[in-house]
Amino acid sequence: MPLGGKILEVNGDLEENPQNVNQDPYGRGWMIVVKPSDPEEIKGLLSRDDYLRQIQ
Repeated sequence: MPLGGKILEVNGDLEENPQNVNQDPYGRGWMIVVKPSDPEEIKGLLSRDDYLRQIQ
């Protein structure tokens, strides 16, 4: 993970439905909820659009 923090929640539904990660990554396919230890690190993350441009 590209930032440090504390995991607050894990999507236990993925154990039974791992396909949700690929089929609905912004909905039912979420993996974890993180409380960043340094919120400034968030500024260094790519946006969805920036990420998609890099992988093309």
